[in-house]
This record gives sequence, C-alpha cells and structure tokens, in this order.
Amino acid sequence: MSHPTTIDQGIALDARGIRFQGGPQLVLCASLFYFRLPREQWRARLAQVRASGYTCVDVYLPWNFHETAPGRWSFEGRRDVAAFLDLAWEEGLYVIARPGPYICSEWDGGALPAWLGLDPQLRVRQHEPRFLDRVTAWFDQALPLLAEREYPANGPVIMVQLENELDFFDCEDRTGYLTALRDQAVRHGITVPLIACSGQGDLEGATGDVPGVVPACNFYPDDDSPHIEPEVRRYAELLAERDLPLLITETNRRHRTLRRLLASGASLIAPYLQSSGWNFGYTPSAGNWGRPGNLMSHGYDFGGYVSSTGTERPEYAEAQILARVIDTLGPRLALATPTAPHTPVTTDFPTSSSPSALRLDGGGRLLAVPHLGTRTGTGTGAGTGTGTGTGPDSGTAVVNGVPVAVAADSCPLMLVDVPLTPWGHDGTLTLASADLVAAGEGVLVFSSEVPVTVVVGDLRVEIPAPTAGVPGRATAKGLTLVALAPAEAVRLRATDRDGTVHLEAPAPARPAPAPVEVRRTRRRAATAPELATGRHELPPTLESLGVYRGRGTYRTTTDLTGVDELLLVGAADIVDLSVAGRVRPTIAGFGATRRINVREATGAVDVEAVVEIWGHANFDDARLPALRLGALRGLGTLWTVRETADVSALWSVHGHWAGRPAPLRELGGWSSTRVGLPVTYTREIRSATAAALHLKGVVEPVRVTVTDGEPLTDDTVPEPHAAHSVHTVHAEDPWVPLPAGTHRISVTLPHHPSGGGLRAELLALDPVTDWTCSAQDDDLLTGFATEAAPGQEVLLPLTLAPGEEAWLDVDLPESHGGLLLRPDGTQIRVTGWAGGECVGRVWVGDRPDFSGGDANVLWIPPGWSGLTLLVRGTAGPEVPELRVLRLESSD
Repeated sequence: MSHPTTIDQGIALDARGIRFQGGPQLVLCASLFYFRLPREQWRARLAQVRASGYTCVDVYLPWNFHETAPGRWSFEGRRDVAAFLDLAWEEGLYVIARPGPYICSEWDGGALPAWLGLDPQLRVRQHEPRFLDRVTAWFDQALPLLAEREYPANGPVIMVQLENELDFFDCEDRTGYLTALRDQAVRHGITVPLIACSGQGDLEGATGDVPGVVPACNFYPDDDSPHIEPEVRRYAELLAERDLPLLITETNRRHRTLRRLLASGASLIAPYLQSSGWNFGYTPSAGNWGRPGNLMSHGYDFGGYVSSTGTERPEYAEAQILARVIDTLGPRLALATPTAPHTPVTTDFPTSSSPSALRLDGGGRLLAVPHLGTRTGTGTGAGTGTGTGTGPDSGTAVVNGVPVAVAADSCPLMLVDVPLTPWGHDGTLTLASADLVAAGEGVLVFSSEVPVTVVVGDLRVEIPAPTAGVPGRATAKGLTLVALAPAEAVRLRATDRDGTVHLEAPAPARPAPAPVEVRRTRRRAATAPELATGRHELPPTLESLGVYRGRGTYRTTTDLTGVDELLLVGAADIVDLSVAGRVRPTIAGFGATRRINVREATGAVDVEAVVEIWGHANFDDARLPALRLGALRGLGTLWTVRETADVSALWSVHGHWAGRPAPLRELGGWSSTRVGLPVTYTREIRSATAAALHLKGVVEPVRVTVTDGEPLTDDTVPEPHAAHSVHTVHAEDPWVPLPAGTHRISVTLPHHPSGGGLRAELLALDPVTDWTCSAQDDDLLTGFATEAAPGQEVLLPLTLAPGEEAWLDVDLPESHGGLLLRPDGTQIRVTGWAGGECVGRVWVGDRPDFSGGDANVLWIPPGWSGLTLLVRGTAGPEVPELRVLRLESSD
C-alpha cells in the first residue's frame, strides 16, 4: 500500500531519507522529557542536547500528567508543554512529539488516566467509542499546541507520533483505531508526517497499514550481537519498497551501536533516554519488561549520555564525534542508500556477521567496521602493523587488501572511494580507516585512538596514533592529514591548511563538595488528615474513592474463630496488612492471590490495610491481575478460608488416544508418547460457598475452563461458549475463583512426562465484609507536607514500629545543582516533598525489584526548599530504623 509522504509544510520522506526545507538531513534525536525535569532546567538541558551535536528531541506528552482528574486540565508550571516546545525551537532543535494516547515510557499507566478503568465497558487502546471519546478530549487539548508549532512556519515539530508500540498490544481493530487517531490529527491541522512505531518489528501491527501513517521502528538489540546489521537492513529494504526511509524512533544509547544503525540505512536515529530525568511524585510505573512486580525508581536513568542530574557521561563525547562525522559528510550522507559492502573485509577480532555500508550521494561508500571485543585496560597496541605508537587494545581489519587498526569497543566509519572534489581536491579518498570529523580545502581531520591508514588515489600513508596534545600528522598528494584523539576532536574549532589545530578551551572542573550527614530533624506532632469515604460491604478500589495517585486505608473487624488462614485476592500495589495488631511483611504481589496465616488470632479481631499506589501498569502483562493495562488499585477482596480439600484425584482424561469411557487419573498423570500435545483433564467440583481452586506446580501457562451449573453426565470435553469462563493460569498466580455451586472444571495442559505434575486444592471461602475506608490522594498528602507545622527536634537514628509513621522536616544546605538525599536505615519507606511537590519515594530494606536509576536516592532540585519526609516502618527481618540522612551535591 502506498503512503502520502510529501508534506506541504516543508518535510518530505522518501526512500532516500528526510528532506527539510533547507535540504536533506540525517537526524540524531535524544529523548528529553519536560515532565521529568524542573522547569528551571529545561533550557539548559535542551542546550546541552544541541551541544552534543544532536539536532532533535523526542517528547512524550503524558495524558494523565495534564488531565489530573476527570475534566481537570493543567498546562501550567512544569506542565507547560507549549513553553517547552518554544524553548526547543529557540535552542535550534527539532521535535518529534509523541502525544499517545498511550506512551509507555515506564510512566504511571503508560499515561492512560487511572479512572478509565472505572468504566467496565471502556476498552483502552481499542477502536471503541467510549475510549475514543476520552481520547478526543485529550487530543482536543494537546494537538492544537502541536499544530501551532509545526516546522518550519511556527516551531520545531517535524513529526507527530500516534500511539506507541501498538504491536505489543492485543488491539482487535488496528486499522480502525489508527484511522481514528489519524483523522483526529488531521482535523486539528497536523500537516507534518504522522508516524507510528513498531516495538517488535510488526509494521502493520503498529500502524494498521493506515494511509498517511508512516511506520517507524524501535530496535533494542544486544549491543554485542554480530547480527544487528542484517536485521536493520531488512527493515530499510521493506520501507524502501514503500518509498519510505527507515526511521528508528527508539534504540540503545551506545554510539558503537548507533553507528551500525546509521550504516544500515537509518535516516532518523533516536536512542531512547539519552538525557535522563526523574519520576517525581507518584508517577513511576509498575511491571516493566516482563518481570512481574518490577517497580520503576524515582531516578529515570538507563545510562544515557546525560545523567538524571545533568552530568555528561563518556557517551556524550561519542555523540559529538558522530555528529561531526554527519556534519562533515552533509547531504552526501543524508541521501545515502544502503548497499552490500562490496568491500572485502576480514578481521582478527569479533565483528558483525554482515557489515553494513552506505552508497554516498555523489560517489563512494561509508563502511562501518565494529570491533565487538572489550578492552583489557593494558593501554598498549595489539601489534597491528599499521603504525607506530601506543594506544588502546586494538585489532586488525583488512579492507580492500589494506590492513588497518581498529580500536576495541569501537566502530569507525571508514570512507571508501570518495571523491575529494567537494573539499577542493581533485582526487579520490580511496580509503580512510578512521572517522572524518572535519574537511576543508587541502586538509582532512580524523578522530582516532589508534594509528590511521589513509589511501589517496594509490598512495597509502600512515598517521601515527595521536596522544593528548600531540596530533598525528601526514601528507599525501597535496593534502594535509591530521589525526586527533577523540577528547580533542570534540573541542576542534578550526584547522589551518598547514594542519595547525585550534581547540576550544576545556571546561574547568569543579570539585564536588563532600557529602553531609544530617542527624538533626524535627518530627511533626500531627499526621496527615484522612478523607473518610464511608462504609462498604467489600473493599472498593482506590480509584472509585477518587484516589488516582496516593493511598487509602481499609479497616474492619471480623471473627476469626476456627480460622487458620486468610486469602487476599487482587491486592495492589503496596499493601501493609495488620491483623489483630500484627503488621505483616509488605505485600507487593500486584494482584497475585496470597495466603495469610492467622492461627495466632481468634475471636473478633481488627483488620487494617494501608494500600499505596506505586504506579499503574505501563505494560499489558496478563500474568498478574494488577499488571493488566488499565487495572485498578486497592485492597482487592479478603476472604476467610473455612475449609481446604485436596482435589488432585478423579480427573477424567481427554486427548491423544484416551477413549470412552474416559479414564480416571490424577491431574497431569496421563501417560503418552506425544510429548507437548495438549491433554484435557475434567472433573466436577461442588462448593456450598465461594471457593478458590489452587493449582500447585504450574510451570507453563495452563488453560482452565469453568462451566457453571452443568453436572458431569458424559465424557466429552465442553467447548467454550457463553456459559463458560476461560482462565489462563500462570505460575505467578495459579488460582481460579469459583462462585458457590456445581462446576465442571477442565484443565488443558501440554503433556510433559518429565514435569513434576500438578496438585489441586479447593479452598472454601467467606468474604470479610463491612469495611470503612479513608483516602489520602497525592494532593492531600502534598498539601499537608508543604504546610508549615510545629514539631519537636529529634536526633537520628529514629526507630519505628512496623506500620508506624513519622513526618520529619529537614533543613537543607544551599546547593547550586541540587542535592541527592540517601536515607540510610532498615525496613523503611521514605516519601519526600520539596518546593511544593512530591519529589519521590525510596524503599530501604526488603523490597521488590527496581528498574531505572539509583533506587536508593531522592533528588531535591536546586531552589526547591522545605524538605519534608514521611517515613513508614515496615515489617521484616530487622527493626525499622532511619539511621542517618546522607546529602550529596549533584553539581
């Protein structure tokens, strides 16, 4: 299917790349998110990206960051996305805007508002009227801001992305859904290209193959894989067949890999999260990258070229070098097309299984030769025979019969048979083994850590490996050849024809202040108020109480006479449960059913649960109830277990050669030579009360079909229909809820003779009822934390009981670049507020897995005064204690 790709406003896409009004460009793009930075730092961070040589930023617009409650919109302060886009334009950057409606981004709910889940008929990310009505309200707010700032007339926006990695999600009508989003964008006057990115290479799955929606690709390969190039080239070829360029809208941050993508045909390269930030408040997500229960930390940092605090890492210099190569080659590279290398390459080091090359516009080729080996740290050459001097660990590549040095852990972009006419020389650059970072009349400048081999015409010369302050130099056929160490190449300002190098002065280094230990705080006498929400037969969801970010408390009294166990079903996210005054270890099961031993409690006992929303799921993970996209938060349902029965025996077998009458076996006990084929086990289960079927020993997913009210009168296996419910049971949550009555249970699993087998037990249940609930949403907690309040001075360490809380006010020293706060202690959760906002949360002691940046620190931005901490003790192997607060400067 063809796609319209020429845009009246000055952006054109075709198989040869991206054309702007000013001509073709190869675009390097860094993620930079206004919602993860203080507004005061927006301009500096944008300028930092531009100084890296990148020319573009991609920007998510999180729906639930701007619609803070149903119909309550905010585009002020740190939410003023229009101001952010205007600053990007002022700093000379293009913008790829990504308004969703779903963004992922390890953000609370993937930016889908939590209250959408309160409508049982609304189906997120589907071509469904209720959801699209809500999307329309969001797009009516966001898209005009983008349309008003399109390139080139009024601003930096060069592309608008619809949705995000839809090919990961089970969307039933992709074409209808993307068509609806496209039509809304067009209605709002968006004229720049509309794109949709595929997360796992399914172009049609991401775009619905909708005309006017350009497919883009996200690649996250193993950086050391030798097979990156052939995969990427395949997508470049598929898109070229549609007369479209390869747009890589997300990928790894390492520039060795980015060079391989460039040489494989990418016209846009947008490594995800080169400039890191922070998840302020209650905005992190839960359930990332297939690890159930994994939480995102306050720091949002995956090792990009700028840290969360703004510190430039070594990759920043790598960015500047790559940008200089792109600028030097200019339109010749921007209009290049992928080609088979056509240049014989052999190496004595691990490299690509199929190296990539580009046919440059105007003649010649660019060849990427990755050295996938690691450095040993010896600092000596590896005997390449290509020059003199010392350098990093290196190997030898033979290109067109010429041996050249290649540093370990690098990927030089070698030039082959390139005409030198554009640089004022009547000749051909037959081979250059290093990055060309500057070229002028009569002079070529390279960046390299190892000796450089240059062949001009048929004359081969060797440039010695440069060292700090000592460039390598050589001449060839009237050309002056200069090699700079990468650290000096990034400071290159100009080079004279005779090879004299002029460098920018290095930025002066500032010593970091010594860390400070804070042991003196003020403990507030008052605690945060709770908003009573009445009595409820069963525990309601927090969202139904108006808590979209924050926490709630559930209380009841129940009779545990004769009860040994409770069953907690559907609790999420962070649950501190107290039964008869005993606080249990924090539950972070994200909806997984939990058995709770209460043998020590009897009679009427108090039950209390404090449930905190860490974040709504940003990825649709079917293994745990609370990790489904759009799932709600709260206590779930608490049951008393009245009886437990083993129901592992007397299952009838259907499958393979089992005949009639159906054999009776234990669950999973049928023997067959047909390994891996499905076998179905069926039996009748009766329960006078609500019940839960527990399958013990589940490894692979198991399908369970429940037919209610049908007695087991024959030995046929029922097919699913309206009277049936079908459950996929996973090892993470191997439970099936059953109402009171008679049920026909069918368990289908692949035959696995070496498996451990399954056991089944049936728990008869009674619900725990009559709950009183109170709510503390983000606004209420923030309001209390930022109000001035009297307190009594206390010295750390501070010991707390499990479930006990302390509100502490902390005096902060002055800091130019902000402060990193590292609470030291055991079994505590710490939430911090400063500058009128919730900064973030830290969990010290036993805790779930965390992703992102350093999960042990809070960052207080410069100028954000009035630090207040909420410290909560949690049950665990040690006594909850806040020992000391360590403050480190983030300058």
